[in-house]
Amino acid sequence: METSIVGVGVGITDRFRTVVEEKIAKIQMLASRAQRLDVKVTHRVYRNGRVPDETVELTLIGKGPVVRAEATDGDKFVALDLAVDKMSEQLRRAKEKRVDGRQHPRGAHFEKGSGALEGIDVQPASADILHAVATGSMPVQQSEEEEYSPVVIRTKSFDAEWMTVEEAVDRMELVGHDFFLFVDVRTDHPSVVYRRKGWDYGVIALSTQAPPSEALAS
Repeated sequence: METSIVGVGVGITDRFRTVVEEKIAKIQMLASRAQRLDVKVTHRVYRNGRVPDETVELTLIGKGPVVRAEATDGDKFVALDLAVDKMSEQLRRAKEKRVDGRQHPRGAHFEKGSGALEGIDVQPASADILHAVATGSMPVQQSEEEEYSPVVIRTKSFDAEWMTVEEAVDRMELVGHDFFLFVDVRTDHPSVVYRRKGWDYGVIALSTQAPPSEALAS
């Protein structure tokens, strides 16, 4: 796996490079298809008397979703350890999820042994019943209480959660959805992260504006 290490406001020593090579062995064991790991170290100095710190950002690129993790500490070696632990945990959860998905597939599937439909709460009709309905020997009762519509709209409501985009991506991967709604903690804008083609992610955010009634009144 190719490794790239860059420093922003801080020099990258040979000792740090050696430690990185030692630490990423754990990541390689969990992500055998990974092609490149980008390591970015940023040194920040604050004017309000706050102690300077180091942020280590890890970006894992390969034949799959891009995995990111970061951590901040006064010591860049400690920050590296924390970031590696975070990324390892993300990879471990994703690996367990893939294994569980193969052993317990979600949704409807056909069991070859029993010839039954599994994963769906529907009992298939027997051949005799289908023949009786087709020939008209069994009456079919049609309900007129509701008008038929080919479009079914289901509504769900959730409590708003404030988080970063990175945390939203992690949560989306954890629950196994293709998108995740949240409120961006950096902007307070309702947002959604979603999967794009090529293992990329996208973010859509709604800009905060005055409600229509207030806009008309002004």
